[in-house]
Amino acid sequence: MSEQSTIHYERTSPQVARITFANPPVNIIVGETVLRLIQIVEELATDPDIQVVVFDSATPDFFYNHFDLAAAADFPAPEDENEVPAWTSLVLALSKAPYITIAAIRGRTRGGGNELALALDLRYASREKAIFGQPEVGSGLLPGGGGTERLPRAIGRDRALEAILTSDDYDADTAERWGWITRALPDSELDAFVDTIVGRLASFDRTSLASAKAQINRASLPPDADLVAAYRGFAHSLTLPGFLARAAGTQAIVEQAGVDFEYRMGHYIGIANQQR
Repeated sequence: MSEQSTIHYERTSPQVARITFANPPVNIIVGETVLRLIQIVEELATDPDIQVVVFDSATPDFFYNHFDLAAAADFPAPEDENEVPAWTSLVLALSKAPYITIAAIRGRTRGGGNELALALDLRYASREKAIFGQPEVGSGLLPGGGGTERLPRAIGRDRALEAILTSDDYDADTAERWGWITRALPDSELDAFVDTIVGRLASFDRTSLASAKAQINRASLPPDADLVAAYRGFAHSLTLPGFLARAAGTQAIVEQAGVDFEYRMGHYIGIANQQR
């Protein structure tokens, strides 16, 4: 297994790989994570044996979190207006990959982390420990990685509006009921259930799996151009008065709350706006 500071990658068999997010204390998304994920996904795209890739976390209470806006300069930026942004390219590649992607979700999964999870094929979550959210609007931003494109297709327009506009946190029971995730399971059963699914799929014919996924994709995925436009909207929102006016107030609450801000982000975003 090779290790990076924010990603662990392991090939557990010729047919199966595991990608583990490991950026404690709260698994925030940084540029290195994105670049390493792109590298792994590109390598697996031409692998003749891979059939299943599992995503999980080594950081307690956090599966995959939001972007680290304080380090935005570290994220790969398009060289011109016609280039697909790196994050958009990553989530598109995962959705279309010729293998099956599975998330084993424990902990907070918000913002870009939630958008990456939505790009995966199957999402299994701990009933007791998984939390989901798209917190951008409450901070004066726009989702930029597919949340506004994928979430309405998964849970319906009205529920997507509630989740995105309120920027609140949602537990695994609600996420399962709405169709945000594939299935919620008791935490003690999650790993065994995912292992069973992985073993079953790894035993199937690779071409049949990839072809069936491609057919379902034709019926269900948003147009690529919509995700490109969403990322550009997100990047532009970083410059707008709505975000800039809230940034200082939010930062003050972050400094006061410490790591609890990441645990109860939906709660604190509401406080930050109401205290303005």
